[in-house]
Amino acid sequence: MIRPQLPLNALRAFEASARHLSFTRAAVELCVTQAAVSHQVKSLEAQLNVTLFKRLPRGLMLTSEGETLLPVLSTSFDHIAQMLERLAGGQYREILTVGVVGTFAVGWLLPRLADFRAKHPHMDLRLSTHNNRVDVAAEGLDYAIRFGAGAWHGIEATRLLDAPLSVLCVPEIARQLQSPGDLLRQTLLRSYRTDEWPEWFHAAGLATQAPPPQSIVFDSSLAMMEAALQGSGVALAPPLMFARQLAADTICQPFAIEITTGSYWLTRLQSRPETAAMKAFKEWLAQISG
Repeated sequence: MIRPQLPLNALRAFEASARHLSFTRAAVELCVTQAAVSHQVKSLEAQLNVTLFKRLPRGLMLTSEGETLLPVLSTSFDHIAQMLERLAGGQYREILTVGVVGTFAVGWLLPRLADFRAKHPHMDLRLSTHNNRVDVAAEGLDYAIRFGAGAWHGIEATRLLDAPLSVLCVPEIARQLQSPGDLLRQTLLRSYRTDEWPEWFHAAGLATQAPPPQSIVFDSSLAMMEAALQGSGVALAPPLMFARQLAADTICQPFAIEITTGSYWLTRLQSRPETAAMKAFKEWLAQISG
């Protein structure tokens, strides 16, 4: 099959002009003259035998043909730029995209990333955070790290580590807590899961209603712990994820009682083949979390 020669300069001139709806601004971006851009677009229109722009007194307007062509070109140029970026420096750079539940990202993963970067300097790791609600397919993720029981439809899950929950609060509140029952006089900070505090009270030998009185509900453990740090109440959160605050005595764990409601898991679509970058990241996590 003989492929027609692509008029790359003309396509680039059209794409820039279509984004700016101006030959003049496109010329500035491409470092050429306005006349050169206009000529390239006219040449493309002649080659395709279509009109891509309506020339107006104060700018340009895309025709239906131009509107059809623009997203295809924009996506193609973006892909070319990304590939060139990955090849820069004489070595192919693999990209790994990981969604991470915020608590795990801040409390455990980020302090260890320097080690991963040192071992894999030619890998571009791209992180996004979520509040444990994530759609791996829709978000185009290679992996997602999430908290739960390890069972998600169509997902392969590898357990990373357990993170039991316990009572965490500022020292000023901790001094008021002589026994678990004293918590009933405090504002209890909790996640959207209504069973966590009752389960903790049960482990402590107390019975209480669900949800507990005087509670504030959060969709993020990070936000909940920020409220705890500001003295707004007592949180039920994983001490492992807040080890730095505990070491600095900005947060206290007044009771040793802990409950396990799930684990952190590395997950991917079962239909998603593992790339070399994915395998390297998985192996690194296994080494440091095992």
